[in-house]
Amino acid sequence: MRRIVFTFISWMAGIMPVAAQSAVVSMHNSTLRLSWKNGPAGWQLENVAVKQQQAWRQLPHVSGEYTLLYSAEKPDSKPLSLYDKTGKKLVFPEPQYRYIIPVWESALSPVPMNTAGTAQHFYPSAATRAADGALVFTSENNTAVLSATWRFDDRFPGDVCVTMQLRAKAAGYYSLATPTLATMQEQELQWAGIPGYFQSDRIERDFIKAYAYMQGIPDKPVVLRERTATTLAPFISTRQRWTLAVIPAPGIARDPWEKDKRSNGNWQLGLSLMNRKAALTPTAYHPVLGEKGSYLQQGDTVNFAFRYSLQAADWYTVYKHAVNDIYRFPDFLSLKQTRQSLTSRILRMHHYLVDDSTSMWKLENYKGVDIGAQAYLGGVYGSEKDALKNSDYGAMWMLSHITQDSVLAQTRLPYARNFKLMQQEQQPGFFSGAAAGQYYLAKSRRFTEEWGPYVEPIATTYYMMMDMGNILLFNPNDTTLRRALRTAGDRLLAWMGPAGKWAVAYDHATGKPMFTEVEDLRPTFYGLLIAYKILGDQKYLSAAKKGADWYIANATAKGCFLGVCGDARFVPDFATGQSAGALLELYEVTKEARYRTAAIQTAKLYTTSVYTQPIPSTQKKIVNGREREDWEISQTGLSFEHGGIMGSANHRGPIALASHAGLFVRMFGLTRDSLFLHMARAAAFGRDAFVDSATSVASYYWDTMNKGAGPYPHHAWWQVGWITDYLLSEIQLRSAGNITFPHGFATPKVGPHQTYGFAPGKVYGTAADLLLRENMLQNGSPYLDYFCAINRKERKLFLLLLNNSHLPLKETLQVNYAEVVAGKTVRPRSAAYLHADGRQQAAGVTQAFPLEIAPYGLHVIAINYEL
Repeated sequence: MRRIVFTFISWMAGIMPVAAQSAVVSMHNSTLRLSWKNGPAGWQLENVAVKQQQAWRQLPHVSGEYTLLYSAEKPDSKPLSLYDKTGKKLVFPEPQYRYIIPVWESALSPVPMNTAGTAQHFYPSAATRAADGALVFTSENNTAVLSATWRFDDRFPGDVCVTMQLRAKAAGYYSLATPTLATMQEQELQWAGIPGYFQSDRIERDFIKAYAYMQGIPDKPVVLRERTATTLAPFISTRQRWTLAVIPAPGIARDPWEKDKRSNGNWQLGLSLMNRKAALTPTAYHPVLGEKGSYLQQGDTVNFAFRYSLQAADWYTVYKHAVNDIYRFPDFLSLKQTRQSLTSRILRMHHYLVDDSTSMWKLENYKGVDIGAQAYLGGVYGSEKDALKNSDYGAMWMLSHITQDSVLAQTRLPYARNFKLMQQEQQPGFFSGAAAGQYYLAKSRRFTEEWGPYVEPIATTYYMMMDMGNILLFNPNDTTLRRALRTAGDRLLAWMGPAGKWAVAYDHATGKPMFTEVEDLRPTFYGLLIAYKILGDQKYLSAAKKGADWYIANATAKGCFLGVCGDARFVPDFATGQSAGALLELYEVTKEARYRTAAIQTAKLYTTSVYTQPIPSTQKKIVNGREREDWEISQTGLSFEHGGIMGSANHRGPIALASHAGLFVRMFGLTRDSLFLHMARAAAFGRDAFVDSATSVASYYWDTMNKGAGPYPHHAWWQVGWITDYLLSEIQLRSAGNITFPHGFATPKVGPHQTYGFAPGKVYGTAADLLLRENMLQNGSPYLDYFCAINRKERKLFLLLLNNSHLPLKETLQVNYAEVVAGKTVRPRSAAYLHADGRQQAAGVTQAFPLEIAPYGLHVIAINYEL
C-alpha cells in the first residue's frame, strides 16, 4: 500500500479563496483561454478557446466534469461475454489461437471494459487562486476529498498542467479520471488515436474489428494498458482543425523492469478516447481500479499529474509534442553507449550463418531435389519440431556477394534457391503459382502455413515474389526462376478483385475465402510491382497501382491495417511499415505524387508502433544477475511485432529487429522530420544488452534480453539485412546523396528493409561495388561503422566511415591491404579524403589513417591502388 504525504492547500499557503460573490474564474495566456462558472452543480467550464491564425476559436461542448471510480471490493477479473446482433454469443478468437486467448479474455474483464466500480461524476464545489495564478478546485463527498491545481506550462503555451490530489475517506479501491475538458460529436471527428492501439477517422460499431484489430475507434469507453501504448497521449483531432491530447506526467505509468525482474505487466495508467459516459474525449486513469496503488485505507492519499495539450494543429504535431517535449525522446541518444559496432555485428553474424551447427542449417530431399533451410523451433501448424524455414533471401545473396564468400555461394544459395522453387504450388488449379506454405515439415515431407491449412495471397507476394525478385536481381538469367515469378504474378492477378483488393486467405481444401470479417489491409500489391520491375510487363504495374490505390483509400486514409502473423490472427504489425516502403517504391517507378504522399503518411502512422516511453535513465538494475543501467534495457526506441489488445508486446514487450530503421532514415531525407531520424538511431544504437556476445545475434523479443536467436536461427539473416539497409541509408543521407547504391526489394514479413549489392552504386560520381571483408579495417572504436566500395576496373577503393555517436570521434583506422582482394595484396598509390561539397583533401599513402569525424558525421577515403 502506497502512502503519499497530503497537505490541504489553504489561503495560509498563499492561496486565496475566490470572492463569494464571484461567479466566474478564468486563466489565459497567448494561446489558450479557459473560464469556469459557478452554478448549482458547482464550478463548470464555461468557455475554452484556442488561438488559431490570430483569431480565437471556442471549443464546443466544454464540460469540466470530474469522475472518480470507487469500489469497496477488488473488481472481478472474469471476462464479459460478447454477443452478435442476433443475441448469439460470439466465440473469438478460435480455440487454436492459444497465444492470444489469455490477453483477449483479460481485455474483456470489467476494468478494461470500464464497467467496474461505481462512477461518481461531479463538479468542484470551491475554487481558489494561488499566488502564482494557478487555479485550485476542491470537492468532497462520502468517499473522498479531491483537489485539482490547474496552471499553464510557460514553455508550451498550448499546455495546461493539472495535479489532482485525492484523500480517501473510506477504505477501498480508487481511480482518478482526468476531468472532461470538452467532448466531441462523432460527426466532428477527423482523427483520433492512442499510439500503439487506435488510429482512425471513425467510430467502429463492430467491436471485435475495433477492439481486437484496431480498425476504427471502439464505440465503448474501454480503458487500455500502458504496456502496448507506445506514447502515453490519447488525442482527438476535429474537423475544426484543433487537437486535444491528455498527456500523463512521466513516471506515472509502469516501469517494464523496475529492479531485478520483468514488471511489464503492471498496470498503473489507463488510457481511453472516451470518458465513462462514452462521450468522445481523451481520458487517462490513475491508479487503475483494482491494480497497483489503487487500494487506499481511510486517510491514504494519491496524486495524479497530467497535462492537456490543446493546439490549432493536426494530430501528428501534438503527438510529436508529447514524444519530443514531454517524454524527451531525442535525449535518449545522448545516453547510449556502444560496445560493438553494427558493422562488426554483420561480420560476426557471417560466421554464425555459415556454421551448420549454430545456424541450424539442414538439407532435405523433396521430390528428388535437395533443398536447404534452417530449423525453426517455434509454433507451426502440424509441426513435430521438424519445421524448416529461410528468411531474407535478399540478405543471403547480398552477404555472399559483398563478402565474396565461397561457402555461402556453394553451400547455401543453391539449396535455398531450390527450397524457393519447391515452395511454390506446382499443381494446376486455383492455387497454382501460390506459396504452398512458409515452412517445410521434414517428417511429413510437405510445406505448410504457420497457423492453419490456408493460403494467403500476401504469402505469394512474400514467399514467391519478394524472394524470387531479390534472387533475380543477382541472377537475372535464371530462366526457371523467372518463369516461377511470372506464374506467381499471374496467380496474384487472378486473385485480385475488381476494386483492387484481395481476400485475406483461402481454405486450402475448399478454396473458399477465410477471415472474411476483416479485409486484406496489407501491401499485397507490392508483389505485382516486383513482377513489373523484373519482367517488364505493363499489366503488372497497372494492377499494382490499382491495388495500391485501394490500399491508400481503405488502409492509410482510415488508419486501418492488418498484420501478417498467423499466430496472432493477423492483428496489425510490422506490415504497416512495409506498406510505407512499398508505396515509396511505387512512387519511384511512377513518379505519381499520391504514392509519395501516402508513403509518408503511412510512415507517420507507423511511428506510433515505436515506444517512446518510459524516459530512459541511468538507474541501476539487475538483469539475469548482471547490473545494467536502465537505458541499456529500455523499450524506448524499439518497435513491437504487434501491439494493441492481443499482440505479442502485451507479454513479450517490443522486438529488437529494427527493420524500419533504414526506411525512417530515407523518410527523414524526404521530409526533414527529425522524428524519423531519431527513431531510426534510437532503435539501432547501443542495443548490446540484447545481443548475444558469442554470436552477435540479437534476441527477438525484449523480454529475453541477450539470449540470442533462440528458436529462430533464421532471424540472423533479417538482422544482417536491416543493419545493412540502415547503414547504407545513413551513408546516402550524410553524403547529401553523393553516395548511393541501388536497392532491391524488401524482405518478407518483418518490415521494409531492402537488399543491396546486386549492381554498382555511385561514390561521388564513380561507379563502385559494395565490399565488406573481415579484418580489412581495424580501429579501436565501437562507434565507427563502415562499408567499403570498390571499382575493380579503375582500381579504386572507397572507405565509407560513419561516426555513430553524438560525440566527436578521434581515431586511427588501420587498413589491411591483403584483405581487399581475395588471394592478392593491393598496393596503394594515392589516397584522399572526399567531402560532401565536392572537395578533396590529399592523404598520405599509409596503412594508418587518422580520423576526426563530427558527431553523426561521415568520412570517405578514396584509395587508388595497383595489384
